[in-house]
Formats: sequence, structure tokens, C-alpha cells
Amino acid sequence: MSDLPVIGAQLTVLDLDRHRDWIFEKDRDIELPEFCMADILRDPDPFIDMARAKLAGWKGRLGIHGPFSGFELDVRDRDIRAVVQARLDTALDVCGKLDARQMVIHSPYDPWDAHNLDNKPRDREKSVAAILDTLAPALTRAADVGVEMVLENIRDTDPALRGAVVGAADSPALRLSVDTGHAEWAHVSAGAPPVERFIRDAAGMLGHVHLQDADGYADRHWVLGEGSIDFHSVFKALGELGAQPHLIVEINDFSRVPDSVAHLERLGLGQ
Repeated sequence: MSDLPVIGAQLTVLDLDRHRDWIFEKDRDIELPEFCMADILRDPDPFIDMARAKLAGWKGRLGIHGPFSGFELDVRDRDIRAVVQARLDTALDVCGKLDARQMVIHSPYDPWDAHNLDNKPRDREKSVAAILDTLAPALTRAADVGVEMVLENIRDTDPALRGAVVGAADSPALRLSVDTGHAEWAHVSAGAPPVERFIRDAAGMLGHVHLQDADGYADRHWVLGEGSIDFHSVFKALGELGAQPHLIVEINDFSRVPDSVAHLERLGLGQ
């Protein structure tokens, strides 16, 4: 049996049937994206019921993409923070009903932060505190129920900023996610380190990877092999960490998820 990592995928509940055999043959990790949307979080049970039925008998690891639209985690307005916390709490309800063990959340950091958080002596500390104040109720609950929230790079150019948040939280309920396409954009268009450095910087805090291809100009979510990302260096860095993060193909065309994994198989990097 191959010792190459088994690659999972982000698939909507409606796309699970199309890839059922491919998912079940290796019990691939699955991430459901629907629950990032506020409208679905208002009435998630129909999607939860469908997912549970379609994944009956499957033994992989399940995650969801948590809410992010319309807010940032470093919000300091207490009234708005309460809304963000309520959204996160509802998403954790979904995790409980699905027995999902992981939830993706978005980093608030951007190139401005990377250049300006050292203007005043305590700006970095205040930034971390604002994020952890927002996350505090969710972190407590997630730790109690065994859900791992993973903080994904979005517009980040300095991977150490997210690492500081996870380090300060010092909780099994908060770890890091690396999105390869976002990191490629940051490297090519905003002067950030290359993608594999995002992986290495995460080190033992890495719990999740979004695998997509891109050209560094925009957030493409292309099929792996159709962009400029050096996946050899990405998987070399992953192998050196000795961790087993959820490795999730996240591309726009759900019908071509197996094509992305086939590309990694041809490169001898995954299965």
C-alpha cells in the first residue's frame, strides 16, 4: 500500500453523489463549504440531513468551512463582535450535528498589517487580543466538543502574524490552515514568501491545507497542474513537518476534483 498522503476535497453536499466511489474507496477527508453562508446557517438542518445520509458508512475526517462574509475576526466594535460570535456558535452547532472535527475560519490580516503593525509598540499585541477576544467563546466550546478551528491565510503576506495568534491562544481548538493559491498570490503580487515557506512557518501548528492552483495574479482555484505553484516544494515541506493535516483540494470546478488528485499522483506526491 502506498505511503503517499491521501488527498481529500471540498465538495458541496449536492456534489457528494457524483464522487461517492472516489470518496469512499480511500475514505478521503471531506470539507463542506455550504455552512460559510449566513442564509444556510439560518436553516442548516436540510443540508445536514443530506450530508449525513450521503456519507453514511464513510470513515474519513469531516470538516466545514465556517462563516466569514461581511466581517473580520479582529473586529473591535462590541456590538458587531456579538454577531460574529453568534455566527461562529451556530457553525459549531453544525459541527456537532455532523460530527465534523474541523472548521475553517479566515485570517483578517493583509499587506497593510504586515507593514504597519510595528508602528506602535503594542499594535501587534492589540491585534492578537482583538482576534482572541472575538474567538474566545468559540474556542472554549470547540475545545470542549473536540472541534479544531483552523485559521486560513487570505490576504496575508506575513505568515508569522497568524502564527502569533495561534501561539497566544495556546488551545487545541485553534491551529493554522494554508491555502496554496492565496499564498501564491501573496508571493507573486505582494512580495510574500513562496508557498512552501507558508507551510514551513506553520510547522507544528498546521492542521489543514487548501490545495488549489493559481498564477499569482488572482485567487484562481484552478485544477492542480494548471497554474504556477510548485507542488513538489509544497509536499516536501509537508513531509518534513511529520504532521497529518487535512489536505483538501479546493477548486472552482467540483467535477474536476479527481483530476487534481490525479495530477499529484503523476508527480508521486499524493493519492
